[in-house]
Amino acid sequence: MVEVRRGSGGSSLSGHFADRLVEAIRDKSAPVCVGLDPLLERLPLPVRSEAGLPRGERTSGETSEADEGAVRDALRTFGRGVIEAVAAHVPAVKINIAFFERYHTAGVAVYFELVRFAQEKGLLVIGDVKRADIGHSARQYALGQLAAYRTGAASTPDAITINPYFGSDGVEPFLEVAQHDGRGVFVLVQTSNPSAGQVQGVRVEGGEPLVLHVARLVREWACRPGMVGHCGFSAVGAVVAPQDRETTAAIRREMPECIFLVPGFGAQGRGGEDVRVCFTSEGTGAIVSASRSVIYAFDDDRYRKACGDDWRACIEQACRDFVTSVREALCAR
Repeated sequence: MVEVRRGSGGSSLSGHFADRLVEAIRDKSAPVCVGLDPLLERLPLPVRSEAGLPRGERTSGETSEADEGAVRDALRTFGRGVIEAVAAHVPAVKINIAFFERYHTAGVAVYFELVRFAQEKGLLVIGDVKRADIGHSARQYALGQLAAYRTGAASTPDAITINPYFGSDGVEPFLEVAQHDGRGVFVLVQTSNPSAGQVQGVRVEGGEPLVLHVARLVREWACRPGMVGHCGFSAVGAVVAPQDRETTAAIRREMPECIFLVPGFGAQGRGGEDVRVCFTSEGTGAIVSASRSVIYAFDDDRYRKACGDDWRACIEQACRDFVTSVREALCAR
């Protein structure tokens, strides 16, 4: 059975995605989300032990023969713990499906379970799936990852990330499903990886970088009839990492209606000064994501000293610090 997700008060959450996100950010005074990227080998030892995963040193190869039940239990326990630790402080979580697909059936099942668990905790969920294809294939990806669906213990995200490399043919099916079901998409525009400039920085006609051409395309999609909500922002957002400040500022000017999903904070080296350029002059229009610096805070001596062996408390404190650093950066505009 397919049904529209309901809020705790019974109201439909199938309305405009950007309106919901802007309201959630305002309610928490926190334009941030926590990314959930769980590696079995980095999970807290109590979680691994309880699930029956191999004990001892946490090395990348030691879990390769772990049984499905142990993998499922460990991912579920850790994912729920992270969500519970951050739910009071952030409006959204970003769950990266790659860290679940690695474990095949068990992992994918837990991914959709955690989507629903986070939504039941009052959080919006961005599925970091980076899907791309054309025609019927793109539509199946869109329906599978984005269409409003809830059955058993699973649910689909409120928004997903998509890759625009196929052009409009590849993006259109995602836009149709998002608009029909009150979902959102974040289109990759400027990414945080070191080699991004090999493609995104290529100079096209007029000498401008390709990334600005992509930004204008995304704005066209974002401004289609019905895509812009009452808040003034579109259900079509953009993934924009703050690479060089000049180009990032130009992207912001090209896409005034788009909410930016801003990766790279914390473990990837970006701080408050770097991400500030992704916001509008009013300090809106972006949501900053941090993953490893928050969810693995129990490995950080600073948080262990303050919180001891309570891995959830370490994560919650790191989340608070993350929120504070972004708020302070915006106040310094």
